[in-house]
Amino acid sequence: MLVLGIVGSPRKGGNTEILMKEALKVCQEEGLKTEVFLLADLRIEPCNECMVCKKEKICPIEDDFSPLYEKMLKADGILLGSPVFFSSATPEIKALIDRAGYLGIAQNRPFERKVGGAIVVGRRAGHNFTFAELLFFFLYHGMIVPGSTYWNVGFGRDVGEVLKDEEGIRTIHEFAKNVSWLVKKLQ
Repeated sequence: MLVLGIVGSPRKGGNTEILMKEALKVCQEEGLKTEVFLLADLRIEPCNECMVCKKEKICPIEDDFSPLYEKMLKADGILLGSPVFFSSATPEIKALIDRAGYLGIAQNRPFERKVGGAIVVGRRAGHNFTFAELLFFFLYHGMIVPGSTYWNVGFGRDVGEVLKDEEGIRTIHEFAKNVSWLVKKLQ
């Protein structure tokens, strides 16, 4: 049983990565395998709406998307994380969900009934819209999204500042416990 964490921040070692690793640590403690992917390490171009995926069931854009998409297909749980960029998800995570979204539709909804969830970090505002933006990917594809004690958001701007958000850390830990419980129940 594998939970895949995808960090959509263009900055390595930032607050979104910190929260994602907190979540994956809990999943590991609950007995699940985890992998983390940093979109900062990958080149994923935005969808160009060529619609080749609709006809040929593949994405023709040559970049790092296909190997990550294959990992997403194999995972039992997928967590997407993004910092807030002007009240929205980052272009990096948006490129991923647009392309995975279109290809998933073309491939007859392979994410259906997998577990999914979002983690968002921001300095002050924009969390809820960004959180919803990521959740739409999961809900559209028929994935199951567990809750927590609050929205899966953390507050922080400077690297490491999110660790001072005690409620945010507790929320992420509870969310990860619920993800783990649900992944195990669905097996």
